[in-house]
Amino acid sequence: MTGRLRIEQVITSGLFELDGGSWEVDNNVWVVGNDDEVVVDAAHEAGPVIEAIGDRNVVAVICTHAHNDHITFAPQLGEHTCAPVLVHPGDDPLWQQTHPDQKYWPLTDTQRIAVAGTELHIIHAPGHSPGSVCLHVPEAAALFSGDTLFAGGPGATGRSFSDFPTIIGSLRDRLLTLPEHTRVYTGHGDGTTIGTEAPHLAEWIARGH
Repeated sequence: MTGRLRIEQVITSGLFELDGGSWEVDNNVWVVGNDDEVVVDAAHEAGPVIEAIGDRNVVAVICTHAHNDHITFAPQLGEHTCAPVLVHPGDDPLWQQTHPDQKYWPLTDTQRIAVAGTELHIIHAPGHSPGSVCLHVPEAAALFSGDTLFAGGPGATGRSFSDFPTIIGSLRDRLLTLPEHTRVYTGHGDGTTIGTEAPHLAEWIARGH
């Protein structure tokens, strides 16, 4: 196997649509692996992500949650790369809104996915959506938080299928307990660290969603 694990960022742009609203957003797409194989997520447009993958084997297309801006071309990417598309079943209602005729493989809490000589640990962290997951790579001290944790606080919970107390519980019990030096790679915007965010949990609870 060629090369150490590395994390590559692709930024794609498009529309997030839910509850009758539509917003222009930029998404961070993370390509995680080495010269031989990678795992990816799938936001907005296929071209830039397929270009970043190149001729590498795609182990899986992992969806941190099923809001449309994170799964726009997930089935297309899975077909193009002959890779399984993985979604937590808790987000099936959201998946069906975007891809009603497409199947996916179920993600489960504590599942481990091998890539590039290491493992990604799946953490079910509901709240932003019922099936939101984060991907923890202990060996790389990295957490791919989707829209559950951002620089400055939790993901939004003001729309359908979301719940503020639930996301706070996920942060308190599942994410902010990770080592302080863990780097957080977010679904939108700048990254952060667990050590930077953990002291502010009480502030987030006080301000609400």
